[in-house]
Amino acid sequence: MARPKKRRQYGTGSVHKRADGRWAGTIEAGLTASGTRRRLTVYGRTETECRDKLRERQRQVEAEGLPTTDGRTTVKKYAEHWLDARRTEVRNGPWSTDASAVKQWIVPTLGHKRLEDLTPADVRAVSTAQQKAGRSSSTRRRTHITLTAMLKAAMVDGHRVPARVLLVKAPEQAASTRDAMPAEHIEAVMRTAVEHLPHWSRWLVQVLYGQRPAEVLGLTDDALDFDRKVITIEWQLQALRYVDRADKSKGFVVRDGERVRHLVDAWHLTPPKTKKGFRVVPMLPIVEAALREWILVRGDSPHGLLWPAADGRPPRSSDDRDEWYALQATAGVGRPDGEPWSIYEARHGFATRLLEGDVDQKVVTELMGHSSIITSRGYQHVRTDQALLALERINADLVALPSSSA
Repeated sequence: MARPKKRRQYGTGSVHKRADGRWAGTIEAGLTASGTRRRLTVYGRTETECRDKLRERQRQVEAEGLPTTDGRTTVKKYAEHWLDARRTEVRNGPWSTDASAVKQWIVPTLGHKRLEDLTPADVRAVSTAQQKAGRSSSTRRRTHITLTAMLKAAMVDGHRVPARVLLVKAPEQAASTRDAMPAEHIEAVMRTAVEHLPHWSRWLVQVLYGQRPAEVLGLTDDALDFDRKVITIEWQLQALRYVDRADKSKGFVVRDGERVRHLVDAWHLTPPKTKKGFRVVPMLPIVEAALREWILVRGDSPHGLLWPAADGRPPRSSDDRDEWYALQATAGVGRPDGEPWSIYEARHGFATRLLEGDVDQKVVTELMGHSSIITSRGYQHVRTDQALLALERINADLVALPSSSA
């Protein structure tokens, strides 16, 4: 008498061989929102492989719950949705960085893969592709961060993304070559600016206050209070993206809740980079004199900008940068490697002077527009002569000791 076939336990799923020779396994997973049965399916080249995948899927359902979306969504399809949703969640700069990483590297490398099928090797493949193309470690690291953020969002949205792909470490970033522009080089550049530029006050404000370039270009006449002798830094100049470039009447992409001022075309005044970016700084006497002189020479500004372009329009950051480089070339200064100092290296120089001058930490962060002193210290570059003085001061007793004879 034949032994009765053992009945499959409910909820363990079933496995069968398909006509094409592959094996398929299914498990009941409750009902969909519309009330129909939901089945989760896995595939394998052999029965054993298929059963292993089915058991793994069961463990995932027990640990993470049921997925709220199907498992056919590809990286490319979700990336399009994620970028579109992210438009009003982050500022223009970060969104552009994310979009570049997605379109140039993530989608070309992983776009065809399903979210649920991703592996740690897939995540590393993006960085490998960038490395082969000669991209810097900082670029690879930023792309990895973008990919991880996108996959986390996919999990929140109900897509089944293997948790292990989020454990892949980001590529190590090489030490930055950015340095602090020496005070003597800044002085040489300012002498050149005074001699050659009617708007030399633009660069005076840059080097004396260490602002971000976009913040300087976003200064308006109403930011100046000559009675109270203060300058209010509350805007930065920025070109925002159109919702639809083919139909500009639809307006611009603005982050939810963000306050902006439209100037002309895509140009806007937007809040500074960080919440601490809004600040009020004292107007130094030399700055007050330079600004009063410049306003008389400049005349009316169509958009209220303190330093508009020659045609009255908002100045382009590329033209501003080129002028900074040209001033250094005329002054005969530059980095040790022969390249010109970036504007941000002048900002680093400002931070270094503050910290080396033992300025109170709270004052440093306020002047820099940083959220904490930790960020500000990242801008500090200790000069060798300053380091020598510090070492001699703290080791005064020891360096006075007689040297031992050999």
